Amino acid sequence: MRFNYFIALVAVVILSSCAETRIHDKEEDWGTIFKTHGVTDGCFIMRDHTHEEIYYYNKGRSLRRYIPASTFKIFNSLVALETSTAPDEQLVIPWDSVDRGIPAWNKTMNMREAFKVSNVGYYHELARRIGRDYMQHYLDTVQYGNKRIGPTVDDFWLNDTLQISADEQLGFVKKLYFDELPFSERSQRIVRSMMLQEQTDDYKLYYKTGVGQVNDSSVFWIVGFAERIEHVVEKEKSMNKSNVRNYPYFFAQNFTAHVSDTSRDWLQTRITLLHAILREKSVLPYIAKQ
Repeated sequence: MRFNYFIALVAVVILSSCAETRIHDKEEDWGTIFKTHGVTDGCFIMRDHTHEEIYYYNKGRSLRRYIPASTFKIFNSLVALETSTAPDEQLVIPWDSVDRGIPAWNKTMNMREAFKVSNVGYYHELARRIGRDYMQHYLDTVQYGNKRIGPTVDDFWLNDTLQISADEQLGFVKKLYFDELPFSERSQRIVRSMMLQEQTDDYKLYYKTGVGQVNDSSVFWIVGFAERIEHVVEKEKSMNKSNVRNYPYFFAQNFTAHVSDTSRDWLQTRITLLHAILREKSVLPYIAKQ
């Protein structure tokens, strides 16, 4: 009953805040894409900002909160920069010599490098340096998910204490893109730059992945934004002085797979799904076929 009330409440907020936005159910088209890649329990939500349109697959799941896992590194990085815990993205934290099963983590690195390889040990230490008071302050100020830290400050985004929905993730990265979060322009600009994963003359793709385990299920995330780039020739006296146009799209995707299911490479599947859906919407028209 409480969950149904939460869904209804969030739906009302979405509809009231998107009065001028057209909302499209992509259950059939994107459902086929998900099933083709072996995903039976997932969701995708995307906002075409230029045309004020929202597209979604599985609205119920899009509004349900899940463990954010490493997508929280976006938030963690912002707080570290804003509090000067990290003077910039070049802050070096020595490796603590703990082998966490990922060879790429087993070395000393800076924040940009740690973000790129999603180094859990680095961000554990970064959160400890930030401290509970600052972390809670910004969780409350941003209204990030359920805003809960729990007893420890260095793993609450990994132990299912903190939870956030795909819809909330989309709103978060949209604000990040437009410098609308309660952080300085500098902090937001640095974190956006760390999120850049793919770039061509026709698009830029920014995102952060994450995977978290809850009981016998793994939740796979990918959240971020894309810029579709169009090249135009402006008239001589045009007010627009640039021949380049950037059209932003914001997205959040998650799905669940049983921890024992090794039928597919689920880490790669989340990226393959993203590419397939963005191609279907012609957001990335020149992206290589997966």
